[in-house]
Amino acid sequence: MRALVFLEPPVDVNRDDAAREAAKELAKPAYGQAGDNVISRILDHIMQWIADLLRNLTGQSTDGRAGLAMLLGLIVLVVIVVLWRAGVLRTTRGAKGQAVFEDDRPRSAAAYRSQAVSEAGRGDYAAAVRSRFRACVAELTERTVLDERPGRTAYEAVADAGRVVPALREPLQPAALVFTEVVYGNRPGTPERYALVVTADEAARHVSTRQLVQE
Repeated sequence: MRALVFLEPPVDVNRDDAAREAAKELAKPAYGQAGDNVISRILDHIMQWIADLLRNLTGQSTDGRAGLAMLLGLIVLVVIVVLWRAGVLRTTRGAKGQAVFEDDRPRSAAAYRSQAVSEAGRGDYAAAVRSRFRACVAELTERTVLDERPGRTAYEAVADAGRVVPALREPLQPAALVFTEVVYGNRPGTPERYALVVTADEAARHVSTRQLVQE
């Protein structure tokens, strides 16, 4: 009498099923939350998802290989979409065309600075980063390090100020990056990022006018 061998039925992963799994994974709340540890959270979820799916595909027929290849392609797509939604893949190239100020008549540096302090005090660091960097650029304009130029971007402000006062490049560069990422790149504002912009603003406030004359 032959022994009965019960084989596990093959799992056929078709295009619709794989797409539904990908959409279900993207709908999880963890993917909508951006933060400094967003990549690690995303990768943890995706790796767990991959492990579960691969366990179901183990030992399948040759037909399952096509499904596996398609599934892996969808996983790559999931990673790209997730990182894009988190702002990680949004490069600053597109944001460089965005001006520091929204209009041609910005307020005084003191007004922007006061607003930034108030925003930081209530924990709105994204708004505080925006206002404090605008205070920095307005300060440099008031102190004649920068000329009046509507539409100037954060990176143009760094380049222009650095040509006049090279010592300003070091504090301004990270502040411009933070401003662009937070305001135009969907990155979260944090106390650490705000501190970088405060450092740049303080450097602008204490720039030597004597050095300007020498330049």
